[in-house]
Amino acid sequence: MSTNQNLNVPRLNVNDEFYTLMADVEKELIHYKTHFKDKVVYCNCDAPGQSAFWEYFHRNFAVLGLKKLIATHYNNSGEASCKMEYTGGNDADIMSGSMFPLKGDGDFQSDECIEVLKGADIVVSNCPFSLARKYIAQLFEYDKKYLIVGDLNWVTYKEVFPLFKDNRMWFGYNTIPRFLQPDGNLKNYGNKLWFTNLDIPKRHENLVLSKHYDPDAYPKYDHYDAIHVKKVAEIPMDYSGVMAVPVSFLHYYNPDQFEILEGSNRYGILNTWGKNDEIRQTRSHGNNVNGKATYFRVHIRIKSPCQQPHN
Repeated sequence: MSTNQNLNVPRLNVNDEFYTLMADVEKELIHYKTHFKDKVVYCNCDAPGQSAFWEYFHRNFAVLGLKKLIATHYNNSGEASCKMEYTGGNDADIMSGSMFPLKGDGDFQSDECIEVLKGADIVVSNCPFSLARKYIAQLFEYDKKYLIVGDLNWVTYKEVFPLFKDNRMWFGYNTIPRFLQPDGNLKNYGNKLWFTNLDIPKRHENLVLSKHYDPDAYPKYDHYDAIHVKKVAEIPMDYSGVMAVPVSFLHYYNPDQFEILEGSNRYGILNTWGKNDEIRQTRSHGNNVNGKATYFRVHIRIKSPCQQPHN
């Protein structure tokens, strides 16, 4: 039996109880229908009857051609939790299915929930944000496909950005402006969105570039060979070198069009501003980490510049 007493300590002091609204689940999931046929979907942070994820997949079980739907959830009362499984037959009744008691509290990190994870094909959930690093690491440890709700600031994590760089993680289609709290109130956010490794058409759409490189408009940094691009819309089509762009670029990233080289939240000194003038790089989506503003930049290169490159 796994007690998970140490694993659950962060949850005692952090409020991770936010529920994704059905409207936001439907708006995003409509783009992934082809991925779910004959698959086992596991919602590992979701209580049937409360979770919009469970309800969406249950009601659309036959339409999506699912093989099995499974849900487990963390019981913060300290008592044992349960597992719910559904294999079809009564899609309209979201409480239809088989319920199995768990020995532990249903933490996604517990041995028994990991055993369920091993048999699943795709994980879809809104994970506890305070445990994001552990949650994501687990998905990759067991080589799972996933579609999860997360925070834009995750991109700045040293454990997460390499996943974007190596094309093992990317953004979904939509942002999520608000969540339902346990007391029934809505809480608004400005930086919540979808993370996935399910291939989607959006990921292969070329970003339309209209600007041409001009040394006066795109100053270089002193300490590394890259130009500063203020906005995604200002990425020059004909520059073959390294460009430091806002983190919002990742919404438009097409691996066939661009190469991601690195990410950095360091400040840069621009040649044209003089040795003592530090540029505070513009915030992307009001990015904030641990109460402090960050100025994270993504360093990219165009794979095939449209015209003769300028260096």
